[in-house]
Amino acid sequence: MYLNNQVQLITYVDRLTGAGLTELNDVLLNEFKELFGGVHLLPFFNPIDGEDAGFDPIDHTEVDARLGSWSDIATIGRSHDIMADLIVNHVSAQSLVFQDVLEKGSASEFFDLIMTKEKVFGEHAQQEDIDKIYRPRPTPCFTPMTCQTGEVINVWTTFTDNQIDIDVTGTMGQAYLTKILDTFERNNIKLIRLDAAGYAIKKAGTNCFMLDDTFDFINGLSAQANSRGMNCLVEIHSYYKTQIEIAKRCEAVYDFALPPLVLHTLFNNDAKALYDWLCISPQNCVTVLDTHDGIGIVDVGPEGDKPGLLTAQQIDALVNQIHSNSNGQSLQATGAAANNVDLYQVNCTYIDALGNNQQDYLLARAIQFFAPGIPQVYYAGVLGLNNDMALLAQSQVGRDINRPFLDKETLTNAVQSSFFAAMRQLILLRNSHPAFNGDFSIILGDDHRNLNLSWNNDSSHISLHIDLNAHTATIKYSTAELDTQTLIIKDASIR
Repeated sequence: MYLNNQVQLITYVDRLTGAGLTELNDVLLNEFKELFGGVHLLPFFNPIDGEDAGFDPIDHTEVDARLGSWSDIATIGRSHDIMADLIVNHVSAQSLVFQDVLEKGSASEFFDLIMTKEKVFGEHAQQEDIDKIYRPRPTPCFTPMTCQTGEVINVWTTFTDNQIDIDVTGTMGQAYLTKILDTFERNNIKLIRLDAAGYAIKKAGTNCFMLDDTFDFINGLSAQANSRGMNCLVEIHSYYKTQIEIAKRCEAVYDFALPPLVLHTLFNNDAKALYDWLCISPQNCVTVLDTHDGIGIVDVGPEGDKPGLLTAQQIDALVNQIHSNSNGQSLQATGAAANNVDLYQVNCTYIDALGNNQQDYLLARAIQFFAPGIPQVYYAGVLGLNNDMALLAQSQVGRDINRPFLDKETLTNAVQSSFFAAMRQLILLRNSHPAFNGDFSIILGDDHRNLNLSWNNDSSHISLHIDLNAHTATIKYSTAELDTQTLIIKDASIR
């Protein structure tokens, strides 16, 4: 990948700064100085406050004026690698193109851009074909909409009825995506997150998810991005063996199995499942513990009669422990308790999933930073912020529990805390030590309570030893010019 092998930040522009892109650049250069080699700017398109917090763009090539302009993004790109979302699957129902379809029906010049049930299944869809479609959410797959002409079109709505699926295979769909790529290229975007790419290709008789044709589509889109000096990161939640296969066929994937496996390890003082995964996990990955979405579960679960990284019983215990550790707050934000939720996620900050235990949280981050891949840290996570129950109560959107709006005072207080000092120390070590550009190895103790993650690069070495008996960790590192140094993670500090 073109990205630096350093820790990356994930953030909403307005929710971190309380303002726009200029203020975000100031934070990156001051409060977060030298911490992040890059930043994933969550959707900054017009509008940022749609139904799905920017993932339902009206215009994917226009920066929301409340945040700033493309020139402000290009400025950030001069000091940090920028990742932006290419929302390949859908467009807002409020977009000019779909509003034109609602006005003119099939006579609209944009009708070919919109995906409908009939385009895939014909006029007489078989229910058995409909039942095969993989659903990420409990909402209907199709939404009947009546045009001003009187026509009723069965619009494909994978996520919500404000997110209108597009036909990426047609001439108009290809032109739509190319226009976005051209805009990204002009404005210093280095990495593209292909949001919901697994749902982009629909074929009758299939589950319409990660088909062979989907891989062809992703690879074609990646080739276009590569020719413009950009890479593509595929965002897919799926069975772990599917993730491994996706990684073989794509430039980069997320390691979404890591977050629940780290929790399972710390909850049960047993690193066997985590060890088994890190022995086979893709190397061309981006690692996360928390994101703007919830904590994924499907990524470690079974698929039909095929075993997962965790059993169904272990997953139930994991979810219940998160609910208990968060004093029931995650339960209020997950499943039928809140709107706009995914079936495969628990909504909770990572630190509250750990019972607000800062020591365990630092252990979790250390594991993430030593695991294969480029680490990303969410803005609420780097500051150690707790569940935002007031925002959840206000919006009734489950994922808002981990999408806080900060002001300058909250940010200032957070970066002055002892917790943030420890996070800073971990991040700077991950960014600077040359061994992380070398080879990874892992050793599990016989009792599954001791785990050692190591990196070696010529004469540079660094290792992390996790002791699950004491819930402490030891980091040892050296280079050709530096004798072995030792750091201990204990009592929520590093010394």
